[in-house]
Amino acid sequence: MYRALTRDIEVTVEPYYLEEQSDPDDSRYVWGYRIVISNHSEIAVRLMTRYWHITDENGQVDEVSGPGVIGEQPLLNPGDTYEYSSGCPLDTPSGVMFGHYSMEAEDGETFTVAIPAFSLDSPGLVRTLN
Repeated sequence: MYRALTRDIEVTVEPYYLEEQSDPDDSRYVWGYRIVISNHSEIAVRLMTRYWHITDENGQVDEVSGPGVIGEQPLLNPGDTYEYSSGCPLDTPSGVMFGHYSMEAEDGETFTVAIPAFSLDSPGLVRTLN
């Protein structure tokens, strides 16, 4: 589990390998990830946009941005949580993702909330540390 806290908005991420959607012989590796966003602040916030920075093990970078998440722009009142799942395909057996959400507070202020960096590792992957 990976965790980041920005202005009392907590983002936790749990990645998992999707073996049934992956085909290593065809250089296709797919992960799912579950995200929980918790509003520990005293104001309501709406998730407006997302940004992802995805790097595979060869250093190839893919950037993804757009409105909301999974077609929604959820409003989180104080104490609320919002959970969703999504996925990421790569051409390599491992990679790293991180990003941020743009949030709008009830007073109209916009601010950025960090999505923690998390690793995408195929089961059985052997790593060599220098």
